[in-house]
Amino acid sequence: MLRKFAYNKIFRTTGMLLLLILLLLFPVSKEYSLEDDEVVKTSSSMKKNEVFLIDKDGYVARCKTDINASTNEEYAKKLIELLIIDGKYEEKIPNGFRAILPTDLKINSVSIKESDITIDLSKEFYDLSSKDDEKAIEALTFNLTSIDGISNLYINIDGTPLKTLLSSGKNVTQPFTKKDGVNKINELDTYKNVNSVTIYYVSKGNSNYYYVPVTKITNDNRDKIKIIIDELTCSHTYETNLMSFLNYNAKLLNYELKDDVLTLDFNNFLFDDENTKSILEEVIYSISLSVRDNYDVKEVIFTVDGKEITKSVIKNIE
Repeated sequence: MLRKFAYNKIFRTTGMLLLLILLLLFPVSKEYSLEDDEVVKTSSSMKKNEVFLIDKDGYVARCKTDINASTNEEYAKKLIELLIIDGKYEEKIPNGFRAILPTDLKINSVSIKESDITIDLSKEFYDLSSKDDEKAIEALTFNLTSIDGISNLYINIDGTPLKTLLSSGKNVTQPFTKKDGVNKINELDTYKNVNSVTIYYVSKGNSNYYYVPVTKITNDNRDKIKIIIDELTCSHTYETNLMSFLNYNAKLLNYELKDDVLTLDFNNFLFDDENTKSILEEVIYSISLSVRDNYDVKEVIFTVDGKEITKSVIKNIE
């Protein structure tokens, strides 16, 4: 009887050890969700939301703060107020970031209809300096089009559609969308075959990393995902304060877009640690955020040599 009990105990212990070894050798595919870092559904609950403010280097940058609202119109108004210098939500701006809209700016109205949001601002909007007016438009656009279902921004100034940025004299065309770009870099050699690709780099403020979108305007007519990966694997970014954690030896072997899912197949240099099959979170988010702003997809699946390693669920407000 004692011998049988001992055998059973040895058998169970051995089985548990084998299971542990298998889990270490073949880790379960991890799923990342951008939901926790993005604008979340407006409700009475408080949660960290994705917002775009101006960072220490003057970029329109992605960070997180908490905003409480019960409707999308109310939420949109608070996003605009967050961008007003010395505004009522100044205390919600994270360290290292700043607002950009003029202090005396008033919000006359905010209205949402289907995929369009129209905001009416006071004439103080024209007090923006020539170095800030385009950044202000970009920050407004990226904030307000992060609201679920909103893709087009219309700006009126005291009831009149905005047509010209007075300080710089630049003419603008409405609606404003994310496709217009942000922190733009022009690398055009000709005005034929123009391709615009937004890529999210990593920057560091205090002890935290955050993401900076940069739109590169080039004559490179390859698929955008190829440009994204090539840029993120570059050993040098165009600015030394922007980084990518994707190994420069990482190669995109294949990719497939099917049923709102983009599958990216890499070589094993995608791994931060090949033994544990782990991928840096900064790599997942840099690629996934870049995909989000260039493709209409719901998921990004990461595979290595055809085997799924992890996936990233892309949601705006859920």
